Amino acid sequence: VQLVESGGGLVQPGGSLRLSCAGSGRVFSYYNLAWYRQSPGSQRELVAEINTGVGSRQVKSYAESVKGRFTISREESNDIVSLQMNDLKPEDSAVYYCDAKVGGITYWGQGTQVTVAS
Repeated sequence: VQLVESGGGLVQPGGSLRLSCAGSGRVFSYYNLAWYRQSPGSQRELVAEINTGVGSRQVKSYAESVKGRFTISREESNDIVSLQMNDLKPEDSAVYYCDAKVGGITYWGQGTQVTVAS
């Protein structure tokens, strides 16, 4: 599985960005997907995750710090997992990584930088 993130950049506080992670090599529908972030000097932290469920069986969860501002979604047809980030704050600045898990194996992308500054 190869994961490629995109959509990062520089944005002012209160602004929005949409991150995308495109997968290849397998069908995304088999994988639990997540977004993590890591800022300098900090451990990688879980931001949002989404399971393999469809419809009412789909479960999303978020870190407390991003609840109500970030939304994770997946497009099975295109093997894409996205993270819509609204009302961004300086503390959201970090490298964001997407993650795919199946059968005890975890795959990571290379990360995309998000910087929130005025």
